[in-house]
Amino acid sequence: MSISRLARIPLRSPSRSYATTAGLNALARPKAENLSATWQGTSATGGNTKNFIGGAFVDSKTTQWHDVLDPSTQTLLTRVPETTMEEFDQAVDAASQAFKSWSKQSVLARQRFAIELQYQIRQNADALAHSIVLEQGKTLADAHGDVLRGLQVVETAIGITSNIVGEKLEVSKDMDTEVRKLPLGVCASIAPFNFPAMIPLWTIPLATVTGNTLILKPSERDPGAAMIIAELCARAGLPEGVVNVVHGTVPVVNRICDHEAIKAVSFVGGDRAGRHIYERATKNGKRVQANLGAKNHAVIMPDANKNLALNSIIGAAFGAAGQRCMAVSVAVLVGAAQSWLPELVERASKLNVNGGFEEGADLGPLISPASKARVTGLIASCADEGGRIHLDGRNVQVPAYSAGNFVGPTVLEGTVEMRCYREEIFGPVLTVITSDTLDDALDIINKNKYGNGAVIFTQSGATARKFESGVNVGQVGINVPIPVPLPMFAWSGNKGSVLGDIGFYGKSGINFYTQNKTTTSLWRQEDAIGNKASVDMPTHH
Repeated sequence: MSISRLARIPLRSPSRSYATTAGLNALARPKAENLSATWQGTSATGGNTKNFIGGAFVDSKTTQWHDVLDPSTQTLLTRVPETTMEEFDQAVDAASQAFKSWSKQSVLARQRFAIELQYQIRQNADALAHSIVLEQGKTLADAHGDVLRGLQVVETAIGITSNIVGEKLEVSKDMDTEVRKLPLGVCASIAPFNFPAMIPLWTIPLATVTGNTLILKPSERDPGAAMIIAELCARAGLPEGVVNVVHGTVPVVNRICDHEAIKAVSFVGGDRAGRHIYERATKNGKRVQANLGAKNHAVIMPDANKNLALNSIIGAAFGAAGQRCMAVSVAVLVGAAQSWLPELVERASKLNVNGGFEEGADLGPLISPASKARVTGLIASCADEGGRIHLDGRNVQVPAYSAGNFVGPTVLEGTVEMRCYREEIFGPVLTVITSDTLDDALDIINKNKYGNGAVIFTQSGATARKFESGVNVGQVGINVPIPVPLPMFAWSGNKGSVLGDIGFYGKSGINFYTQNKTTTSLWRQEDAIGNKASVDMPTHH
């Protein structure tokens, strides 16, 4: 994931000015106006984002606000509150009260909510995608993909009636042992900027269908999609207080880690924030699942289908401007495949960098000027350390969006000692490493501290089997560039990419949000009352 999800962006300064909504072009402005007019909790025309507490959208009384800017134009879209501690406690109180009744609802009632939520998301997918394009900068197609991958988790959660069944066994004559999965209580979810819809939808469906209540803190950089989802939860019939949304940075995150009523914390983000949350929350007795940084490798063997391999790597490296935790950020060219580098560069150079609503756009801007500065600095470090910049996107020109945070597709060639290899770049930058053999490529991947995923392109089943068996990452792709498991399975990154033992969604997600209760009971049959009456002559012997 990105280096810093707990963004330390400056709070709004009265002297700082931005473009008004007039700064949005004819493609974006109607969508922004429609979002502001339709949805209660968010604004895309300069108004304030609200908290969602106890089923109501509430204006914050904070004096500290974060500006959300369209990354293509620097237009002010909304101001996000640094939720006050009093407001945060109100959200936790609402969740605690709601848990008393929600946890007692039947699994069928909770399933009905998931069924209704998936319908609401399908009906309002355009609004969610438009919010993502405006606030995060993704292309429209990619924003719809963000929504769809979250929707798949909701659809899988509908199967809770089958997936949460307990176990029962007669362990001795007339003695039964039964195991049931019960909810934890109030849980919290801290979401990143790069998937404004998908990550909240990793947690909301599973937390709720298992009987928990939830405090969601979306990224203060792009909370619009989360606020729309909160409203869709209400439309889907979720009782007041089951899902609450608060906003902010470190103070709010620390309160999540410290509040005694919160039993579990889900986090997706960067290394520093993830380690802080894991250590602080577990110290306070909470269950934590945390996805951190990544450096995903793609190995290209000489026998690979060249067209498939090159196009797959380009899509996985540069889609979403590289702001994906499963982006391919390193290509390992093995043997004769090293000769494919010029063609890889040529194809990457033809990608269309543009505003997210523009037809034919392949990638949009980075989330912020700070992210752009960091990415361009890491590109420069490659040349400074003796590497080669085969394709340089630092000075890409997007005439209609001259103020945008754009970096074009960039291809570097370096070594494993360089910063551009060692650090997660989180931008549209592919670092190419060369290797003589598959064994060398495996050694490179296995020595890397991260372990989200790795892929291989080959037409040899034996080569694929050796790679799959020998690579030490959690998610492996064979001729598949982004091997993120669908939600009937569980997220399974490993090594330095995760903290905590229980993964997101799938069976792991259900286990994360539940605790086992084991009951052993003895009811002797011979002790039964109400046996059949005897009509025989009593003999009294």
